[in-house]
Amino acid sequence: MNRRLFLYLSALLAASLSRVSRVFAQDLPKAAAVPGGVAIVPLGPSDQAPLVHLAGDRVMVVADGTRWQAIVGIALATKEDSTLSISVEWPDGDDVTLPIPVGSKRYATQELTVEPGKVNLSKKNLERYRRESAHLKKIRATFSTPLVGSLALMQPCPGRRSSSFGLRRVFNGQSRNPHSGMDLAAPEGTPVVAAAGGTVIDRGDYFFSGNMLILDHGQGLLTLYAHLSAMDVEVGERVEQGVTIGKVGATGRVTGAHLHFGVYLNTVPVDPALFLV
Repeated sequence: MNRRLFLYLSALLAASLSRVSRVFAQDLPKAAAVPGGVAIVPLGPSDQAPLVHLAGDRVMVVADGTRWQAIVGIALATKEDSTLSISVEWPDGDDVTLPIPVGSKRYATQELTVEPGKVNLSKKNLERYRRESAHLKKIRATFSTPLVGSLALMQPCPGRRSSSFGLRRVFNGQSRNPHSGMDLAAPEGTPVVAAAGGTVIDRGDYFFSGNMLILDHGQGLLTLYAHLSAMDVEVGERVEQGVTIGKVGATGRVTGAHLHFGVYLNTVPVDPALFLV
């Protein structure tokens, strides 16, 4: 058996037997290998970090002493009780493919009523939405190094979590994609802070998301802040964790003032609750 594969299987067995969640050099997110969750995969020892990919997208790799582990975002669209595979390219050329068993998780459904023009888009708005989607797809593919700071994120504004990640949204009787973030109910004008240190890589007024900022924290970890009434930072600006970057608003497709907070790993949205301290 390949040496690294043996180490990987041994680590999985040990983790299964101990049922203990370990925290290494980084403050890791909670592991939840389900659609919309995060898998933490032990890779083995090496002096240099391996390159890890999932379906062609770079995956975060962090150190645990002399050993490495992959922090893998699992797309909401992933089938339950299936298996994903990551490719691991080691500096010495000893490359392997490792499986990630994906469990099951049921998300709730919510019915909302909004302006008809926000559901059945006009030709003009549909064209705008497509342009914005293409742009955001490129933004979500951002993978910079190194990782900036900790993976433990702070809640970006005070407030009740009014809508959970993965919620199936039904607008005016029409089913839409699951909710890709966490909604925090707060009065308009409430300050919004950076959940972690990073760089502003996108700022704009979007059809559905309204005024929105996206921060890059390195290694494919991005945070998103939508429906803002004000945006206080510019693209390219470096910010520290806890610095005010905007204010809660009701811009875009909303039923009231709140902050939509999103977390992305290897291009896909994952449950922010797994990262919040």
